[in-house]
Amino acid sequence: MPAVSVVIPAYNEEAALKGVVVGIRDALERAGIEHEIVIVVDGAEDRTADVARGVADRVVEHPQNRGYGRSLKTGILAASHDRIVITDADGTYPADRLPDLIRASDRFDMVVGCRSGRFYQGGVVKRIGRLVFRKLSEFSVGHAIPDINSGMRVFRKSQVVPFFPVISAGFSFTTTSTLAYLHHELCVHYVPIEYFKRSGSSKVRHVRDSLRALQIVVEAILRCNPIKMFLLLAAPFVIAALICAARAAVQSDGCQWFLVAAVFASASGMILSVGFATVALAPPKVPVERPRPNVEGRVESKGVP
Repeated sequence: MPAVSVVIPAYNEEAALKGVVVGIRDALERAGIEHEIVIVVDGAEDRTADVARGVADRVVEHPQNRGYGRSLKTGILAASHDRIVITDADGTYPADRLPDLIRASDRFDMVVGCRSGRFYQGGVVKRIGRLVFRKLSEFSVGHAIPDINSGMRVFRKSQVVPFFPVISAGFSFTTTSTLAYLHHELCVHYVPIEYFKRSGSSKVRHVRDSLRALQIVVEAILRCNPIKMFLLLAAPFVIAALICAARAAVQSDGCQWFLVAAVFASASGMILSVGFATVALAPPKVPVERPRPNVEGRVESKGVP
């Protein structure tokens, strides 16, 4: 198997970091995988930097907190090997599954650990939000996405760096990298993993980061297939027009409902007209340089096997 660079962003993770690195080294050494551990200390206010220097092959420190995505970009650029593994410093991901992901990365452009387990599911509100977010993302790219923002994944440095201009520097690094790969017809494969309870408190700000993630999905739709956004906006008006027309058809005096249906239909037509005009009049886009796909033994996967 290829040598890998394991990039771990760490912000105030002094309690869990050493155990995470030890677990990763044990798993990779048992599998005979040459590796280096690159830890990016993202302006930590505790002893994270001291712990990192004791267990990592390379430590990069940000003088202040720059964010999850920026830390990953820093670590990827500092990595010695082309094959990159990313994971979190909080102990939520199973290190013993890394060899499976690395093996699969010989055949696919990106391999993602697809999470499951009671610590991943969360409450009802979180599940509904995740479902809506996933369906929007799938609508954006036209592919099934079992887990869009898993933090355990394997990819190539040479493929991901060209996408850096469109990949988020915040918590949506994983989301935007997934969308970028799928929009450019690269192969993303999913390997089921169990998700564990994190050590310490979460750094995610759910409302802010959820809104930011939604914004990113909308931007992805507008960037790659903008007419889909206008179809989404027009769909409620089309549905309302059909409902009103159906009600008018079954009533003896349905003129008012026909008028309401006509208003909704006109609104949907205007939205679609604006959408088509926007697409037609938009200036040519400067595309991101597309990475060379991994073609050796390439098999496309759209979901969890």
